[in-house]
Amino acid sequence: MTDGRQAQILEMVREVGSASIEQLAAHFAVTQQTIRRIVNPLCEQGLLRRVHGGVGLPVSFQNLAYQSRQKLNLEAKQKIAKAVANLIPEGASVMIGLGTTPECVALALSARTNMRILTNSLNTAVALAGNPDIEITMAGGTLRPHDRDIIGDPAAQFFSGFKADFGVFGVGGIDEDGSLLDFQVGEVQARQAIAANCRTAVLVVDATKFGRNATVRGGHFGECHHIFIDRPPLAKYQPLLREFADRTFIVNEDQFQAA
Repeated sequence: MTDGRQAQILEMVREVGSASIEQLAAHFAVTQQTIRRIVNPLCEQGLLRRVHGGVGLPVSFQNLAYQSRQKLNLEAKQKIAKAVANLIPEGASVMIGLGTTPECVALALSARTNMRILTNSLNTAVALAGNPDIEITMAGGTLRPHDRDIIGDPAAQFFSGFKADFGVFGVGGIDEDGSLLDFQVGEVQARQAIAANCRTAVLVVDATKFGRNATVRGGHFGECHHIFIDRPPLAKYQPLLREFADRTFIVNEDQFQAA
């Protein structure tokens, strides 16, 4: 229950910029002490910051620590991953980008046979390494130790040397106009190289990415062939989903449906 309330609080704060503890307590019909217990971990993870009497958006140009992101909205990411795995057939070649949701997709594919995986993420490679029926090819370059991935020109050049059936990637954030956002230029370079060198580009995002404060722009929502989301985002993003309803899927427990 707490995880669900945390996600709702994140969306509420992103919509209006801040919220008081009193307002949140009234909205969820719980005590202010309960709200503080819910929002404190969000502040510790850097998703929110404490302001007088409440919480607001963080002022940050860096993403959260990878281990924190792995735990955040894990169930939602696993549902997305299951739906994406159902899309990808046996024997396919798949480029998988950096991030925790693509890593979940890798885990969902880990029992497949006769697959070729191309990735710039050590986390993805480790998730698949136990299966001898999956061939893994990794980008070379300098590893980012905290994220365990390779970005920038080395990753872009690596992906440009192949043409894969599918490309699976996440983003740091999605703007209201559909712009895809990340925290570093090198992350955008790697992601766009995947999109440019696959036959089917698959964007995987949980709903908290809509409106998230990432600053580097590259690519657009509508340029992806398939977009998988765990649940509908805030109302102001509904026009974007309607415009691209032919490729956007809201994931349910055991199935997915068009937005």
